[in-house]
Order: sequence, then C-alpha cells, then structure tokens
Amino acid sequence: MMRSLRPLFLASPLIAALFGAGPALAQAPGAPPPGVTVAKPVVKEIVEQDQYTGRFDPIEYVEVRARVTGYLDKILFQDGANVKKGETLFLIDRRPYKAALEQAQAALTSAKARLSFTQTDLERAQVLAKGGNISEQVTDQRRQASQTAQADVDSAEAALRNAQLNFDFTEVKSPVNGRISQRLVTEGNIVITDQTMLTTIVSLDPIYFGYTVDEKSFLKYQGTLGIGMGVTQRGKGAPIKIALAGEEKPTRKGTLDFVDNRVDNQTGTVLLRATVENPDGFIKPGLFGIVSMPATKPYQGVLIPDEAVSANQDKRIVYVLGEGDKVAAKTVKLGPMVDGYRVVAEGLKGDELVVVNGVAKVRPGAQVKPETTELPPTKK
Repeated sequence: MMRSLRPLFLASPLIAALFGAGPALAQAPGAPPPGVTVAKPVVKEIVEQDQYTGRFDPIEYVEVRARVTGYLDKILFQDGANVKKGETLFLIDRRPYKAALEQAQAALTSAKARLSFTQTDLERAQVLAKGGNISEQVTDQRRQASQTAQADVDSAEAALRNAQLNFDFTEVKSPVNGRISQRLVTEGNIVITDQTMLTTIVSLDPIYFGYTVDEKSFLKYQGTLGIGMGVTQRGKGAPIKIALAGEEKPTRKGTLDFVDNRVDNQTGTVLLRATVENPDGFIKPGLFGIVSMPATKPYQGVLIPDEAVSANQDKRIVYVLGEGDKVAAKTVKLGPMVDGYRVVAEGLKGDELVVVNGVAKVRPGAQVKPETTELPPTKK
C-alpha cells in the first residue's frame, strides 16, 4: 500500500504548480526577483463622465400640406435637396383662383362706385334739409344707404383679401430652412385643402439630441452641475460629447439646453436634450448616439492603468513598491475610466510607485526587480 501511494506524493509538487497551489509558490526559493515595471499614477484635474444612449431629432419639422384645393401643376424641387425659407416648392393650378381674384376686384370697384354715389346723394340731402326743402326722413334714408354702401365696400375688400390669399396659396413655399424629403404627390393629381400632405422638411443645423437619465443620476447632476435649476438655456448649459454608431470616441460637441419639468411616472427617468452643431449636415434625424456628459465638477484625480489592478475575492488591489524593492498590496476603490486610465477613488495618494506591468509575477512581501517608467497624461 505504501508503494502505491509513493508516485502520488512525488507528483504532488507538479500538480500544485499546474493548478496554482497559492502565492507561496509564485516565486521559487533561490530564484532571482521577477522583473516588473513600476510608475507613479497620473495625477491631474479630471471630470468624470457618464454615458447614455439617445437619438437625434430635428429642431424644426414641417409637414407641407396644400392650403387650397386644385390640381397639382408643377413640382419645383429635387427630392432630398436643401431648401430655403420662402422657396417655391409646388404650384397648384392658379386659373380658378385668378378668376376669383379678378371677380373680387370687380366687386370691390362696384361697391366703391355705389359708396361714392350714396355719399354724394347724402351730402345733397343734407344741404337741402338746411333750407327745409327735403324731409328729415329722406335725409335719414340716404344716410342709411351711404352706411350700407360703406359696409359693402368693407365686405368686398375682405373678399378681395381672401381671394388674394387663396391665389397666393397656389404657390406652396417652404416655411423653414432645411432638407426636403421626397415628393408624395405627382403632377396632375388633385390636392385637398389641409388634407393632402405633399412632402416633409427637417432642419439639420443645429440639431437636437435627446436622452433620458435615471432619477438617482438626475439628483446627482442637480447637486454637482445645477442641471434642472434654471441654468440650462441654450449656450449656457453643460457641455456634452456624442459618439455616433461605429465610433470609438466622441466626434460631436453640444450643449445641454433643456431638462424636462417632471420625472416620468412609468420609467422613473428624466428627459434631457442637447443642441449639437451640424454644419455639414452629416447627422440625420433618427440616428442613435452615445452621449458623454460631465458627472462631477473638476477635481484632482489619481489615475492608473487597468492592468495594474488585481482582484482579491470581492476586493480590488494594487501592488506598491516599498523599501528594499519589496511590494505591498493596497486595497483600492475604483471609479470610471478617464482618458484611458482607471480612476482610483480611494486607496492611493498619487506619489506611490505602482506595479503597472508584471503584476502576475508578484505577491505581497515579495522582492522584485523594478524598472521605472513614466505614464503619459493620456493613454492611447
């Protein structure tokens, strides 16, 4: 029985080496100290960023509809073109409205002629009444006729203005600057007042970016940035950066200019909106993006590479070089990533030499052969 157990005992060191018997075997007795790279953490002023997913929306969106009924005569734009405010887009058959306009003009001329006659007739009656050559009743009748003629002129002028409006509405113009969609009706079709949608127009520069934040984060932003407390008018709000789909880093800058006035009862979130410059028109309404917004005020942060952090059960530790080139483990509390580094919220002052390369070779209290390097301000 002893002979059968001997091979197992002889193989136990090999098994321990393969399956990791513990830190005590990380450095064999008599072996030279392992080589590691050490560096001081990056200490600089930072602002922590939070990220959210949102969507772009146009500041102005218009459904272009016909304001008079008629046959569509001409289309004067190219689908997808940029249009300016006041530019003519469609022409509706103008002939019926031109005839109505001319009829209204003639009716006004007739009404003015009647007014002129009744005014002259009234003046004559007033002169005769002074000499007692005409009765007061006749004078009153002529005064009434003059007043009726004046009302007819006012009515004819209103009818003329309405006819002029309808005639002008046959020329459908762009109400905003922006990019036009495709035509939804072709020439020759009849369009109905306020019903037929002809196309749509959206403004592109600047453009809105909307996203929602949870209640806890919103309360944090109110305390640190004053968001939602009357300081988010356009151009005065917090700066934000946005990365489009497929981009690793943000490429667009904007300004937070709106915070909704209530928390959504169903989702427990608050709507935030930023204005983003879009001079090249590259961003289209409806695109998704990832916004990075400041989560804290500027402060002096201690930053280390993620590779310098090790796990010890539920704790995070880093190895710090001490006297005699021996390393000691320090428990740290980590924050978000900033400029490619991990923020150390607690555990380091920033003047320590931290093992940044070769962490797997060391154990607490072990002697190492350090090589000092300097970390760049921003990690690529």
